Amino acid sequence: MKIVDAKVVVTSPGRNFVTLQLTTDEGVTGLGDATLNGRELAVVSYLQDHVVPLLLGTDPHRIEDTWQSLYRGAYWRRGPVTMAAIAAVDVALWDIKAKVAGLPLYQLLGGASRDRVRTYGHANGASIPELFDSVRGLLEQGYQSIRIQTGVPGLKAVYGVHAAGAHAANPTRLDQRVLPAVEDWDTGAYLRHIPSVFEAVRNEFGPDLPLLHDAHHRLTPIQAARLGKSLEPYDLFWLEDCTPAENQDGLRLVREHTTTPLAIGEVFNTVFDYQTLVDEQLIDYVRSAVTHFGGVSPLKKLFDYAAQHQIKSAIHGPEDISPVGMAAAIHLDLAIHNFGIQEYSGHTELTNEVFRHAYTFSDGHLHPGEAPGIGVELDLELAAAHPYQQAYLPTNRLQDGTVHDW
Repeated sequence: MKIVDAKVVVTSPGRNFVTLQLTTDEGVTGLGDATLNGRELAVVSYLQDHVVPLLLGTDPHRIEDTWQSLYRGAYWRRGPVTMAAIAAVDVALWDIKAKVAGLPLYQLLGGASRDRVRTYGHANGASIPELFDSVRGLLEQGYQSIRIQTGVPGLKAVYGVHAAGAHAANPTRLDQRVLPAVEDWDTGAYLRHIPSVFEAVRNEFGPDLPLLHDAHHRLTPIQAARLGKSLEPYDLFWLEDCTPAENQDGLRLVREHTTTPLAIGEVFNTVFDYQTLVDEQLIDYVRSAVTHFGGVSPLKKLFDYAAQHQIKSAIHGPEDISPVGMAAAIHLDLAIHNFGIQEYSGHTELTNEVFRHAYTFSDGHLHPGEAPGIGVELDLELAAAHPYQQAYLPTNRLQDGTVHDW
């Protein structure tokens, strides 16, 4: 069997997605997600101009060899563009291999380690009443664990909080803009406000609902330590991205001062980003996405490494991970032993029509389904009817105008 064709498909059924479709001489196709939000076309060029020529004529069953060749053979290693491109190839090859075997991917990864995959959803509101309404909406949908994000008094726009009414009108489309939206930030106001938010949520919804929160890289280590300690009375499932974790040593200070569980890694691309964090058990959950970490192959290795230190998985799963990337994540979730939780926001109805998938969501849990491969089929005609739209993630500035972490 040989790879005889490779297509890079860019479509925007609500937001931009980049998909690699590989086809073998026996007519078997495989899909991989290469979406890099706000930098999509960089990955498209990397795939079309540099990777596809290396794939044509090769054996799709040599997954590990292909991965190592793409990673080591380029000489220039790591980085989100490179790893998103490699991820697309890796997942597409696993899709082909599982289809040839006539099995869902999770069976090739060792079979199911659980019956279903626990998820969490995103609740947000500019005010406490809006936040409560959002939590109730997610509970009605079946979610049993919920991330809490809220507006901060005095700030106009904050990460994770949609404009009033916009999210209710279309809860699975994020705002895409020709130029980045600019949000504002005041760390002191945030640190003073957030504990009262969680106190209110606990008073309203009780002690048993697992609650999560994302600080989105905005705090210094000592500020993150203060936040984690102030949230201890509210028993968080985790505090996510409390400080920019490229400074891995900074997590030692956070860990020394709080028992709030920590989750980190959605912007990480290789295991080297995690070495100090895992070896010293400075975090509790690793957060990388299949799509941005080089695929199923290296992410499973990361989870095996993390398991030696009692650290669990928590694959990144926002709306900019396409159903192809989400399906691959769910197969991996089902198979590994040290699974923790899966982020899941769903997609627009149109996205689900472009990417028809076998995975299902019910009672706050996902299952990948039993279709051979990853269980996703791409409607090329419908994808072509929704072309790429120039779009960026927001940026963030302090109140004096200084650029800050978004």
